[in-house]
Amino acid sequence: MKTTLQLLFAAIILLTSCQKEQIEKTPRLPVKLPVTPYNYSNYNLPDHLRFTMRIRFDTTGENRLSDEKATLGRVLFYDTKLSLSNSTACASCHFQKNGFADPNQFSEGHRGELTTRNSMALSNMGFQNLMFWDARANNLPEQVLMPIENHVEMGMEVREKLPAKLAKIDYYPALFTSAFGDETITPERISTALAQFLSSMVSVRTKFDEGFPDGFSNFSALELNGRELFENKARCNTCHKGQLFNSSWIVTNIGLDKVYADNGAGFGNFKVPSLRNIELTAPYMHDGRFQTLEEVIEHYNSGIQRHPALDWNLRDPQGNPVKLNLDDYEKTALIAFLKTLTDVEFTKDERFSDPF
Repeated sequence: MKTTLQLLFAAIILLTSCQKEQIEKTPRLPVKLPVTPYNYSNYNLPDHLRFTMRIRFDTTGENRLSDEKATLGRVLFYDTKLSLSNSTACASCHFQKNGFADPNQFSEGHRGELTTRNSMALSNMGFQNLMFWDARANNLPEQVLMPIENHVEMGMEVREKLPAKLAKIDYYPALFTSAFGDETITPERISTALAQFLSSMVSVRTKFDEGFPDGFSNFSALELNGRELFENKARCNTCHKGQLFNSSWIVTNIGLDKVYADNGAGFGNFKVPSLRNIELTAPYMHDGRFQTLEEVIEHYNSGIQRHPALDWNLRDPQGNPVKLNLDDYEKTALIAFLKTLTDVEFTKDERFSDPF
């Protein structure tokens, strides 16, 4: 009898282990969507942004922007069933209340393993190039499938298996038909829908954008001083350029280390992220080493390390790091300006929220 019970117990353990990857951490409710799709295709950009913010990927033919494709992309973004173990969605590492960044230093993947880099914030992605910290993707449609295929993040390493999996889920045939005209599911269509949803996540409802047309009359004296520092003494805008406050075409070494454990795109070069919503997206840097904006500014003020590949804006002709020498008031003013780039409405926008 004892032997029989032991064998039965062992069989149960084995069965449970085999089924582990198919068990969801959190059961998903049926998807809830409005009868009429939300308006995703009209970005309603302020006048000062219409000529500087242009979609960076092809939107012709089947890729043409539509509310139906973005709606599908929203469901895909939040659906844990896109992962091998049905446990992790894109949204598991990108939280709306945090400007679609991860407040944790590293993100938990579908098996509980941690990523090696901090998850970047997501906004205005359709207007950017060089995706990921190491710039390994050139555009958004190329980027969106990579986390799904990553063995740590979502585990669907063979992308061709994903369409068959989604086709068995009751809400996807109708969503794909609405978006593309028939229920055929392909990796390319998944990529298009996700890219369109991400490109619709436009964040421009900030104090900065409100004040731009009339010379920032809505700014306090502290915020005005911070903007002046940003553009002159601190020279933040040499890398964080334009209305997106990023560098869409370059990677750079900012002297975080003398020797890098993670070399990024090579020689310690990493993407220059946008500063929009920076108040919400801590921790900072590719490895999430800084918890506060004060720490970030102090890095540039006194903590830059000498490195052969150090950005030329951060060094003197002899290659030595340049210190900003900001006093306490100037640091406070600079942070006050950075907080004018926060878009609170973006973090509450129903169009970008979890539909499950």
